[in-house]
Amino acid sequence: MLVLFIRSVLIYIFVFIIIRLTGKRQLSDLQPFDLVITLLIADLASGPASDVSMPLLHGIIPILALFLMQKLIAFLVLRSEKIRRLACGHSLILVEKGKVVEKTLRSASYTLNDLIAQLRSQEVYELRQVEYAILETNGMLSVIKTGLEQQPTYEDMGIEPPKVGLPYYIVEDGLLHRGALRASGLDENWFNKKLRYLGYKNETEILMMCVNADGTVHVQAKETKGGKVHVLPGGND
Repeated sequence: MLVLFIRSVLIYIFVFIIIRLTGKRQLSDLQPFDLVITLLIADLASGPASDVSMPLLHGIIPILALFLMQKLIAFLVLRSEKIRRLACGHSLILVEKGKVVEKTLRSASYTLNDLIAQLRSQEVYELRQVEYAILETNGMLSVIKTGLEQQPTYEDMGIEPPKVGLPYYIVEDGLLHRGALRASGLDENWFNKKLRYLGYKNETEILMMCVNADGTVHVQAKETKGGKVHVLPGGND
């Protein structure tokens, strides 16, 4: 019994360290490939923890292999947009301007009841209150309310509500998304002018750059370039 107890404690400590090294704190943070590896690690750990006839190394080595596999996939996901889409998928717009996107709802295997329940959990009870509802890659639902429904409401204040829309993330972790750039109504000439204006050579020096619905541009440099944040007014200049 003492041997079984010691083995269980050792396996627990090892698995705890491995899970902490993955950098994930809770299940809601997990991408699909993270979740699969986490479940496999849990299954592999149960064997040597309960079976004293199984050498500890027969449990530790497969767990270590899965951990290294997870780190490799995470590295590739950061370096390649194609691999990121393959491993993590992409966000889906389930509601657009108060209208349910039925085709996307079906492709996500989401029922209308699922959608309504998720909206209620965020204190949204009517679809007309929703400008966009986005199903994130980790399964969470993000909701952007219409301008009139944002708190405090601009209707109550008697002023014109701001323009509501999705921000376009043009650069993520040093990668330029040309599709997002085109969708925002801008081009690479505008992009290069903004970089020169801010003093950066190219997109690899930028951690994040997005164009908000009101036209303002939010830019954050990488830590190696000081991590400075810039907010530029709207306009195509």
